[in-house]
Amino acid sequence: MLDQPGSSCTLDRVHFQEQVISNTTIDPSSGAVPRPLEGHCLCGAVSIALHGANGEVDVCHCTMCQRWGGSFFGGVQGAAFDLSGRASVISYRSSEWAERAFCKSCGSHLWFRFIPADHYSLLAGLFELPTDTPLQIKQQIFVDEKPGWFDFAQSSPMKTGAQIIAEAKAAGFDLGNPSAKEDHCPDA
Repeated sequence: MLDQPGSSCTLDRVHFQEQVISNTTIDPSSGAVPRPLEGHCLCGAVSIALHGANGEVDVCHCTMCQRWGGSFFGGVQGAAFDLSGRASVISYRSSEWAERAFCKSCGSHLWFRFIPADHYSLLAGLFELPTDTPLQIKQQIFVDEKPGWFDFAQSSPMKTGAQIIAEAKAAGFDLGNPSAKEDHCPDA
């Protein structure tokens, strides 16, 4: 968990400090965002600076993400992030292998953590994203659970839940026997 400042997590480390950085663009040669992405929850109690963002958004359509946020989950990842307002962060262990965090003051969703890899995916909507070079969708997962009432205009790889579970198991993650009632989203 994130109880101690500087406790080790991946996105390699989570740092608890105030930081003000702005003016973000994507490096077209690497697809990386060279400066931290800055973001915050709806009420401003929690602020996050994402370092080394990869310039892509992973989209998950699993039913758990739909219940959590009312629709799909769009997450961004990077090398590390700084977090301020830790006292306002609450996490919920939504399955044996997943944790979701939110602001206890306003309810804004903050991140999905894939516990076996200690991997964080932060909600893209928290951040002031580049407008001159928009982020691209890296992939859409659990497309077999996607509702039929929307589609993205951007073309991206689309994988079923079975494909994502198989990839996670092939990478050595023990997910037990995931069912429709468990939290899916290992990549998002």
